[in-house]
Amino acid sequence: MRPSTMAFAMVENYNPKQIAGRRAAEMVQSNSVVGLGTGSTVFFVLTRLAERIQEEGLVVTAVATSIDTEIKAEEMGIPLVSLDEVESIDLCIDGADEIDGEFQMIKGGGGALLREKVVASISKREVIVVGPEKVVPRLGTTFSLPVEVVPFARPLMARRIRPFGADPTLRMTEEGSPFLTDNGNEILDCHFPDGIQDPAALELALDAIPGIVESGLFINLAHAVVIGYPDGRCEVREKA
Repeated sequence: MRPSTMAFAMVENYNPKQIAGRRAAEMVQSNSVVGLGTGSTVFFVLTRLAERIQEEGLVVTAVATSIDTEIKAEEMGIPLVSLDEVESIDLCIDGADEIDGEFQMIKGGGGALLREKVVASISKREVIVVGPEKVVPRLGTTFSLPVEVVPFARPLMARRIRPFGADPTLRMTEEGSPFLTDNGNEILDCHFPDGIQDPAALELALDAIPGIVESGLFINLAHAVVIGYPDGRCEVREKA
């Protein structure tokens, strides 16, 4: 990593998510196609992009990774296009639940892991916005790994996942029903007591199981991470 640190004092109360999100939005260039991730940190990316469109005349078209982001972007006046209208994405900005020193990630806390991975896969550059608590020495140590599964096969998928050292739990809504992704699938949140020793190998193994739609392991997709700190600093790390 090649870290660069700068003060970014355009926010109040030094909310790390706000600092990181607004800083990443400054990376967007006019006349580009932007991928918009999902989550609380990305919300601040959206607000700053909307400001730049109004104040600077920034010209962008955006692809949203979730219905939630799509609704927020439309409300803020950010022009959206569908995935079938673009061949590639110039810059995708998204959050992460964990990111390690090799820029490998766990994502999917908001349930949009499949769509986020599709958009990331066609992005020329993927920038991740996080607070310092999301940077970890080993994946799986602070956050369970989301695995999106076909509802029909969910009990079988739980049994197939356990031999990898995981304890899978079905994600539920506050109302007590199974959480459903935008694609109509369920999520097993998989706790690894000792973390994930080999994320790349685990991703391949999970992808090979029929009934698993996608895992929240994002391997070799991130190019940079923007970290906001409570003291107002903002650090940008580029992958070597």
